[in-house]
Amino acid sequence: MNNLLINPEGILIVMINRRFITTLTFTHMKNKNVIKKASANNILLFLGILIMLPGAPACSQSQVQGESSNCVYIDDGFGPDGTTQVKAETVVSGLEVPWGIAFLPGGDLLVTERPGRLRLVLDYNGTAKLVEQPVATFDIPSTSEGGLMGIVLHPEFNNNRLFYIYVTAGGGNSSVNKVEQWRLSEDNTSAEQVRVIFDDIDASRNHNGGRIRFGPDGMLYIGTGDASSPNKSQDMNSPAGKLLRLTPDGEIPSDNPMAGSAVYLSGIRNTQGWDWPNADDASVIWLTDHGPSGDRMRFGHDEVHVAGPGDNLGWPDIYRCQTAEGMLSPVITWKDAVPPGGAAVYTGDAIPEWRGSLLIGTLGSRHLQRVVIENNSVTMNEVYFRNEHGRLREVIMSPEGDLFVTTSNCDGRGSCPDTKDAILRIVK
Repeated sequence: MNNLLINPEGILIVMINRRFITTLTFTHMKNKNVIKKASANNILLFLGILIMLPGAPACSQSQVQGESSNCVYIDDGFGPDGTTQVKAETVVSGLEVPWGIAFLPGGDLLVTERPGRLRLVLDYNGTAKLVEQPVATFDIPSTSEGGLMGIVLHPEFNNNRLFYIYVTAGGGNSSVNKVEQWRLSEDNTSAEQVRVIFDDIDASRNHNGGRIRFGPDGMLYIGTGDASSPNKSQDMNSPAGKLLRLTPDGEIPSDNPMAGSAVYLSGIRNTQGWDWPNADDASVIWLTDHGPSGDRMRFGHDEVHVAGPGDNLGWPDIYRCQTAEGMLSPVITWKDAVPPGGAAVYTGDAIPEWRGSLLIGTLGSRHLQRVVIENNSVTMNEVYFRNEHGRLREVIMSPEGDLFVTTSNCDGRGSCPDTKDAILRIVK
């Protein structure tokens, strides 16, 4: 039996045998539905469908109150090309879906590969070399977006050699995401698990989140996805679709927004990147989130939020620039799918024009996005390396003040070159 669905932008989507066949876009003109575009092979089918249109179900918008005046809506593309002259240098290549980077004292770095390998790169600022033997390997279940993802060093790494990873474990319906604490050997070539810091984060083929970072307050922040179950983002008893906040030992801080809860931000679909604009203030976070890719018949609209403790980012109840009571609207959203990977505030001196800007790696749109936020509002939005390096995943500042970016072209959604994925350094 055919299913007719109309999303909030007026897109009629027809499904036959649970597979999308095609779409039609309608506009309202003198109270008549006018076909703007359609598949030529399905015209006769849709003429019959039009007769049934009055009874077609639509998404409920009962909570939506309006549109935020502080939200920049990009309805065509992703912004103009950037004007600052920059280039990307390859640090190392030969990687497979490098997801997260941790810079080690002494000039080496650790990088996670999503299929389950932790790799060591020697002398990343000099004659960088990728060590063939992994530091550690992980048994990763069959999954599309899960695996070995985020990594971050303990604030006292110099004293205790501890670091954290975000990883998908188990298999089938029993898969979960978890944050584990590990200890690196003195020569950086091996590591051993110490303990699990946070367990039983919902996992799915898609929307696993995976970024972990320490904030200016010394607390561990964990970004999770909704695990393809949107309503979990609004369930305060579920860790899915949240930004979680823990002490380095995995305890719940006494000053979290909700007593006894690790939840710091809610209403998130699938964040993979955020940063703090003030290195001395953890109360303001610039956070990116993935927009819908068919959820409730909505598409696109990836976003950036200026968020604070206890904020609800609204997923799945609002998207675009929509507003609702008790929910935070984004400061910028793109109609076309970005979607965002890692994100970092540029704090270096090498590219002074970028200082204080949010730099975002993009996956589907394949570029580096620069967003300038002033007084909690977006004042500039521009694109660098458009279609030059493919899918960009991790974005992180090095201790020396350089911006590092990883490619993600071997994740099954890009074009994987013979040299595989790479770590790039952005310079002038």
